[in-house]
Amino acid sequence: MRENGPVTTPTDAPPPVVPRLIATDLDGTLLRDDKTLSARTIAALGAAERAGVHVLFVTGRPPRWMDAVVSHLPAHATAICANGAAVVDLSAGSRLIKVHPLGRAEALAVVHRVRSAAPGTTFAVEFTTGVHYEPLYPPLFQDPRATVAAAERLLDEEVPGTGAPVLKLLAHHTQIAPDAFLTLAREAVGDLVSFTRSSPSALLEAGGAGVSKARTLAEYCAERGVLAEEVVAFGDMPNDVEMLHWAGTSYAMANAHPAALSAASRRTLTNEEDGVAVVLEHLLAAR
Repeated sequence: MRENGPVTTPTDAPPPVVPRLIATDLDGTLLRDDKTLSARTIAALGAAERAGVHVLFVTGRPPRWMDAVVSHLPAHATAICANGAAVVDLSAGSRLIKVHPLGRAEALAVVHRVRSAAPGTTFAVEFTTGVHYEPLYPPLFQDPRATVAAAERLLDEEVPGTGAPVLKLLAHHTQIAPDAFLTLAREAVGDLVSFTRSSPSALLEAGGAGVSKARTLAEYCAERGVLAEEVVAFGDMPNDVEMLHWAGTSYAMANAHPAALSAASRRTLTNEEDGVAVVLEHLLAAR
């Protein structure tokens, strides 16, 4: 794994081609720690769009958590959410354009395997219609519309195939270190689902087998004739690793997880220092 050396400034190594698309994570990357966009970042995003560079938000957040950026939408107002499980039109009330769901049978198998491997794990299920969770699961935001019940009940359908699609299954543990929990869960389920993490706590996210930010981004770009080498990507956590590998040019934030730092071809300043905006300003100046 790459050593955490000095930050590579954008001017040290300009991308070999002018980017056609910017794919950026939100939390810990584009957003500051208070979950807001700085004035500098807003200006850089707008300048990129005006210059004809497609800006795409690619996040682990579900569609319902896009309020942080919805008032600063790029021209096309599209986002990839839930680690690649959903493509969303944010200009139309987070209308789902495409969904790569997690099968309920697979989700239930994951619940049983992870519970066995890590007793004390609690679960939440993120559907296209909202989130529901187990009684001991610590939700970040209490949702009065949520059903609170065992995961088996949350995943049950009276008539198979009639329930809302599952975007992701979340697993939380209070006593296992985050990276150790991720390793344990991946070993327990194999390739049944795609396990990753984006939280600083031991909160894991499971999507359908093979679903990732990279896969959905690649589909999105192929539909628009954009090549991987024409994409510049930004990220900071394990759920960004595949995307950082796939993009022709990729930047990990200076505050990034070691896995993201290793996956990226370059690095920029921290999210608190507007690291994405710094790179965009440089790219536009070179253009």
